[in-house]
Amino acid sequence: MKPAPFDYIRPASVAEALSALNGTAGAKVLAGGQTLGPMLNLRLAQPAVLIDITRIAELAAVSEDKHTVSIGATVTHAVIEDGRIPDPTRGFLSRVARGIAYRAVRTRGTIGGSLAHADPSADWLACLTALGAEAMIAGSGGRRSVPLSAFVRGAMETELAPGEMLIAVRIPKLAREARFGFHKICRKAGEFADAIGVVVENADLGCVCVVAGAALARPLVARMELSARGAMATDAARAFLKAAGFAGDAYGLTLSAAALKRASDEALPA
Repeated sequence: MKPAPFDYIRPASVAEALSALNGTAGAKVLAGGQTLGPMLNLRLAQPAVLIDITRIAELAAVSEDKHTVSIGATVTHAVIEDGRIPDPTRGFLSRVARGIAYRAVRTRGTIGGSLAHADPSADWLACLTALGAEAMIAGSGGRRSVPLSAFVRGAMETELAPGEMLIAVRIPKLAREARFGFHKICRKAGEFADAIGVVVENADLGCVCVVAGAALARPLVARMELSARGAMATDAARAFLKAAGFAGDAYGLTLSAAALKRASDEALPA
């Protein structure tokens, strides 16, 4: 199939993009197009106007200060995979990026597009939530930030209000002693995950963050004191998922518990 007819705009600045977004009913933002493109072809999405933000220099920029690194919304997975930007996790971001779909997809797909699309099975959503990242949002009323843990309301649903767009994600720099665990289960390489487990030990905050992705419409998050340090047993992983409201079948529960346990084993070895 082919997309329904639409108009096309390619602004050169965030201000121009916001003007187009606010001035046109039924407008949709296009970044890498790795998700939106197929949706257009299947006519699952039928926007009146596509606003292509890939020429906006600000959205491709990466900046850092003493405490954080801000990655522009149109930075691609491949750029992160190749280590061409500062990495506040000393290699964890690159590792996650390397496991997203296929290289051809990673050269076009963007970090901002992945987050704004809010697919529960997306890698960045679970991993950046565990890292304590913030979504940077621009709209006609100015700019604001939202913790990623609160950015996603449900499957394909975010805190973005009409006329707003995601412009960057801000990630805190973690202590050198921080440890990371990540495990994804999918039927074959390149597919969306059936289960994601992420465990981040953050000495700066004195806690361990545990996140289960692809289990519900939004990531399941828990924080434990460092005094509770130690790899999570399978029974503990199951208990966490059930307490967080996991509503899948026994098979799905087993997958999610396994992903969490393997991530925990990596981040918190005995």
